[in-house]
Formats: sequence, structure tokens, C-alpha cells
Amino acid sequence: MRRRNLLAAIGAGSIGALAGCAGATPAGTDPDGGEGADPATDWPSGAYADYATTDVEARTADGDLLGTVTAAVAETGDQRRLGLSDAETLPEDAGMLFVFPAPQDSLTFVMREMDFGIDIVYADAEGTVVEIHNAPEPGPNEDGSEQEYPGSGRYVLEVPYKWTDRHGVETGDELAFEL
Repeated sequence: MRRRNLLAAIGAGSIGALAGCAGATPAGTDPDGGEGADPATDWPSGAYADYATTDVEARTADGDLLGTVTAAVAETGDQRRLGLSDAETLPEDAGMLFVFPAPQDSLTFVMREMDFGIDIVYADAEGTVVEIHNAPEPGPNEDGSEQEYPGSGRYVLEVPYKWTDRHGVETGDELAFEL
């Protein structure tokens, strides 16, 4: 099944579809990061092979490193619309960083037509984490459109399901990266 879902942004008086979002751990990987996980694959690949990348570090407010992912950068409207919808897998140390031209007061990610979960991390213009959602895969007979994950900010980081739990990332922590 082709993996798809949609990021809808609700601006001041406007509603628009902005991005697909999807992600997964590699096939055969325990989604909770347990023993026996497959080695990470090259990222980005496939439809994302020509995307710019950046290393995103999650750090405590005191600067302690919690975890790092290599993120494909979705900064154009077309890239944000596609999101990770064409990704077959998402290695444990990979993600996608959605970059908006200005802070957004109201964004909503949904899990339309997804068969795996992701974490959705909203960060403000300074990179401070303001909202985290563990977005599980839709259940049987669900298309995921009813699973809404609201937030606000200038950046949204998608990582494998429960990555933030495994690394102890919480609201108030910082995302550090260079664009």
C-alpha cells in the first residue's frame, strides 16, 4: 500500500493542505528499538535522494545531547506536501525536518493511509520543542484521517515512532541544526 497522509496548516483565516508526513523504522525493526533491529539504511534515499540534509540534535535546555538524526529537509511547498509519504522505511537515526518560512500558529498533521507510526515534534523559531506527539499507525479499517496531531511553530521534525521516548526528548528541550 502506498503510504500517504497530509499536513494541513490552518493560518489566520485560511486552511490549506501543506504536506504529507510518514515514517517508519526499517522492515524487521522493533518499533520500540529493541534487540535485533536491522542496521540503518542510507538516508535520504528514493524520492528524497536529492533533498538537502542536516543533522538535527535534540538537547536538554542545559545542552546535554539526547539524540541525533540525519534529516531530509522539506523547505519548499512541494517538498512539504510530499513529506515522507513515499518513504518505504525510515531508519532509526533518520527523519524529516519541515521548515516553514515563518512561524505557524496552527498546524495539524494527520496519519492518512499510514500503516506505521511516527513521532511528530513541533519546535518554535528558536528550535525549542513546544509539542510532541507519538502518532501510532492507524488501526484496521481506519484510514488515519481521524488521527489529528495539532501544534504550532516554525519547524516540525518527524522521526521513527517513539524515538522521543527512547531518547528522553520532552517539551522545553532544544532542536539544534544548521540550514
